[in-house]
Amino acid sequence: MAGRTHLVTGSASGIGRATRELLESRGDRVVGVDVRDADIVCDLADPGQRAGLRERVAALAPAGIDAVHAVAGVAVPQTITVRVNFFGAVATLRELRELLTGSAAPRAVAVSSLAALTPVSPELLAALRAEDEARAIEVSDALVEGGEGGLIYSTTKRAIAEWVRERSVTPEWAGAGIPLNAVGPGVIRTPMTAELMASPESREALFRGAPVPLNGPAEPINVAYLLAWLTSEENRHTTGQVIFSDSGADATLRGPRIFD
Repeated sequence: MAGRTHLVTGSASGIGRATRELLESRGDRVVGVDVRDADIVCDLADPGQRAGLRERVAALAPAGIDAVHAVAGVAVPQTITVRVNFFGAVATLRELRELLTGSAAPRAVAVSSLAALTPVSPELLAALRAEDEARAIEVSDALVEGGEGGLIYSTTKRAIAEWVRERSVTPEWAGAGIPLNAVGPGVIRTPMTAELMASPESREALFRGAPVPLNGPAEPINVAYLLAWLTSEENRHTTGQVIFSDSGADATLRGPRIFD
């Protein structure tokens, strides 16, 4: 459908930027959200700025929007990862859902990660499931202090995947005709992964944990194509899915018997 209006967080770099550029190249309008170089400059780590997002989007798109892409994310072993990856994504989806209701083909998608399949912190996951931001920050601070900050990223990505699956079939989403899905990228060439692929040794370690048998690491545009389809008019019945765009990592690591 030509002329759709999309909201994309994280639009200044990586997958978010690739998604914005792809959609615009197809003739759609994109309202970009990021901490810089965006239509709406907003720090999703800040609860106060999250709370004002709906009004700011509505001011730029008074007729409403057709799709929400919650792409913004960080991968540092710090509490900001909790604030952006989970609470920022949830706020984006929840706060902007109302602006989707006037669309003839409303769609929403979040970005999870292959890391959702790796070990997580049970305590942090419980806090995220409860959407208790204060407790989640407390637990993540303890993880950092205990040298386990690396679990924060995977836990936030597991939690947003679970949130999407649980909410996708509720009256607010499925009942309103809004497909809600998540994409789980594997190794993608973005600013977040540049350091991890800076040397042969670091690349080898990375690919042991996230194999890339199909065509090696992907580019952001490869994930953008999937996000664009999930939020297109053509997607009428795919919802509640976490689709791994990972060069074959999930199939390699978990094997064929995922239904046992």
